[in-house]
Amino acid sequence: MSIPADTVSLEDYQRVFLQRTDPAIAAYLHGAAADGLTGQDNRAAYHRLQLMPRALQSLRGAQTGLTLFGQAVPSPILIAPMAFHCLAHPEGERATATAAGLTGTVMTVSAQASQTLEEIAAVAQAPLWFQLYLQPRRADSLTLVRRAEQAGYQALVLTIDAPVSGVRNAEQRAGFVLPAGITAVNLAGFPAPQIPRHRPGSPVFQGMLDSAPTWEDVVWLCQQTTLPVLVKGLLNPLDVDPALAAGAQGVIVSNHGGRTLDGLPATIDALPPIVQQVGGRVPVLVDGGIRRGTDIVKAIACGATAVMIGRPVLHALGVGGMVGVAHALTLLQTELEMAMALLGRPTLAEVDASVLWRRG
Repeated sequence: MSIPADTVSLEDYQRVFLQRTDPAIAAYLHGAAADGLTGQDNRAAYHRLQLMPRALQSLRGAQTGLTLFGQAVPSPILIAPMAFHCLAHPEGERATATAAGLTGTVMTVSAQASQTLEEIAAVAQAPLWFQLYLQPRRADSLTLVRRAEQAGYQALVLTIDAPVSGVRNAEQRAGFVLPAGITAVNLAGFPAPQIPRHRPGSPVFQGMLDSAPTWEDVVWLCQQTTLPVLVKGLLNPLDVDPALAAGAQGVIVSNHGGRTLDGLPATIDALPPIVQQVGGRVPVLVDGGIRRGTDIVKAIACGATAVMIGRPVLHALGVGGMVGVAHALTLLQTELEMAMALLGRPTLAEVDASVLWRRG
């Protein structure tokens, strides 16, 4: 399908995606946990922040580049890990990776990708990171790490905020099931966890969490690889020091897009305390609710090193395939540059807390 001419923002891509996409698939890709309160507040929290410009500042040499783990990247916009891109478009993660290459965008490939990490790497022209859930058997986790290393991935993103899935009522109401032919191909051959049921009722505390990872497992992972490991899913400043002590070289402030525990704080609200606790020791990234270039400016002003974009990438993929993703990323990059210019901040280093307007 073609991209409608009036699709000129990420919100437009969302609108068209929801109009065109099978409701069950949309419930999985776009939906949030429980009542969706966290997902809604991720967006609303950015609306609550306002900006304060400086006039007539020199913009000579303006640019948005930065260095992440020794890699120069042209902008602070990265693609977040998301499962099953083939649900949005038949070309799946390969189309997303191609668009990322055209725009110089770092892409994080999900462990639950619908194409192999090697297939995705084969078309990538920009850096790839690999997202990992620790598997019940360490040998399986190590297999994924070694495959990522051999395929040229440049960082590992360890998701730590989902020892169980969230209450996905939207998916349940829509009756979502994975269509035939779409699976988590990178996890093929790994044994499914055996969960004993000793009594009626909830299964959660009947052995389901016996293999849930701890900080000791993060220590183990960091010792197995020379790739930088970022921990994704921090909201509580008390978790910063254990993460860094375990060997993490970066943290990602995330509430899983509101898809796990409902009622969590918006990520932009949780960001400043995390930044304060990190104290400049490692990069701090943030995801959740980012739809405009002005949102990126606000995140950087609150202390983020860079941001990760999730659902809007899938919206654009579903609407326009590779071209849609490239267009959406270009829109976001353009909005960021325009916002920085209009605020009088020619570089990311000059986007600081003074950009935010503080009411008397």
